[in-house]
Amino acid sequence: MRRDYDLLIFDWDGTLADSIGRIVEAMHRSAERAGYPLCSDEAIKGIIGLALPEAISTLYPQLDEVQVMAFRQHYADIYMALDVEPSPLYPGVAEALQAFRDEGYRLAVATGKARRGLDRVLRANGWEDFFDITRAADETRGKPHPLMLEEIMLHCQVSAARSLMVGDSAFDLIMASNAGVHSVAIGHGAMSLDALSVYAPQLSIEHFSQLHPWLNRAAAGIIPG
Repeated sequence: MRRDYDLLIFDWDGTLADSIGRIVEAMHRSAERAGYPLCSDEAIKGIIGLALPEAISTLYPQLDEVQVMAFRQHYADIYMALDVEPSPLYPGVAEALQAFRDEGYRLAVATGKARRGLDRVLRANGWEDFFDITRAADETRGKPHPLMLEEIMLHCQVSAARSLMVGDSAFDLIMASNAGVHSVAIGHGAMSLDALSVYAPQLSIEHFSQLHPWLNRAAAGIIPG
């Protein structure tokens, strides 16, 4: 069957996994432990997708490097305690990803998580060898720099024109644009579809389960791909 894309690249938190609430809570608790004022939930959601040190520096620009690293350790300890059982996947994610794989798509993850955290949630889902490649923020340039996507496309030998980035944050969509890759905005994560619309995604959907039917319709020429 004809299709418009060969490589599907997914953010993790807020796109595949329903983890935004835990991230917000961990950031609040970390600030309390460090003695800093709490940021709003919306401010925290606005930095989800960035590598953790950059996220902390964005929320608390007054902190020096040593303070940022101390905050990062607080966050790591608190998040691990909250995430003893990793955040669940959104409904339909596991089934859709398996269908994509069965249909011959190359699959990848591009996340602001650290490699240690990403490997932990991949193991929890039995996905150690499921994706063609995964890239974490502490082993490459963080979002929205395009390097993460460029490395994925190089590994998979797929061009930007045949690749699609799926994410729930501005950083996902800006990274895709910076890499010359089309994007899909999902509204069940960190940011609303209204907020994401300014980044001109190829598609905006409220739920992950809407992605597979859209790709099938695009492949059939029913809608523009």
